Amino acid sequence: MQFKYKVLDIVRGIKSGQVMTYKSVADAAGAPGASRAVGTIMKNNYDTTVPCHRVICSSGLVGEYNRGGPIYKAEILKSEGVIFSKKKVVI
Repeated sequence: MQFKYKVLDIVRGIKSGQVMTYKSVADAAGAPGASRAVGTIMKNNYDTTVPCHRVICSSGLVGEYNRGGPIYKAEILKSEGVIFSKKKVVI
């Protein structure tokens, strides 16, 4: 299976109220070190069945969001019950 489709399947499996980092998605897809590639896949994803807003930076920052920017991404995550402290997701 192509890396892109592995990533999309992994992200589809992230439940509401949960997050994964770009790095952890890359690791789960069998490509450690490919976190930037995961970011590119998320940046170009417009499939609403793939909750790309649930993929965040390892630092706890939400990162970018192609459907409204990082502020909107944080609002969605908060509405799903994700906990924040000082603008970072509590992982």
